[in-house]
Amino acid sequence: MISAEHQRNIMVFEKEFFPQINALYNFAYHLTFSEEDSNDLVQETYLKAYKNIDKYEKGTNAKAWLFRILKNAFINEYRKKVNRPKKVDFDDIVKYQDGESEQLLYEDFRQEIYQNLIGDEVTSAVNALGIEFRTVILLCDVEGFTYEEIAKIVDIPIGTVRSRLHRARNMLKKRLYQYAHKIGYKDKRSSG
Repeated sequence: MISAEHQRNIMVFEKEFFPQINALYNFAYHLTFSEEDSNDLVQETYLKAYKNIDKYEKGTNAKAWLFRILKNAFINEYRKKVNRPKKVDFDDIVKYQDGESEQLLYEDFRQEIYQNLIGDEVTSAVNALGIEFRTVILLCDVEGFTYEEIAKIVDIPIGTVRSRLHRARNMLKKRLYQYAHKIGYKDKRSSG
C-alpha cells in the first residue's frame, strides 16, 4: 500500500516537476552541448529532486527549484571532470600505431564540421558566450525567470545578474550585428 507521503510526492512530480522536463533539457543542452550529457543531467536532477522532495514547498516555483538543482549538478560534474585525469581510448592508440590515424583525424574533422553546422546564427552566438553569461541569458530571455529567481538559481547577488545580463546582451549585439544587417534589419541609430 502506498503511503500518503509517497502519494503526495507522486502528485508533486506529476503536476509540478514533470511539466518542466523540456525546459530542463534545453538548459542542460546549452550547458553541456551533448545530448547524452544533457539527458544524464536531467535524470540526475529528477533523482536529486526526489531524494530532497521534503525540502520543496508545494506550490512554490518548481521550475526555479529544479533549475537550481540542475545548475548545481552541472557544476559538480564539471569540477569532477576538471580534476580527473584525461582518459585515453586504447582502441585509438592501437589504430594509431597500426597506421589508421588518418581515418581517426578524418572522422573527428567530419564530426567537428557537422557540429558547427547545427543551429542558426543566434544559437551559435548564445553558445559562444561564456557559461556565466550564457546561463543568465537562457534563464532570463528563454526561460522567463525574474532577476530574483535567477539570483537564487545561480546563487549570485541580483546586481551581478543585472550586470551579466547587460554584458551578455551587448556581446550578442556585437556578434549578431552583421547577421541582422544581412537579413534586412536596419540600425535605427544610424538612419537619421
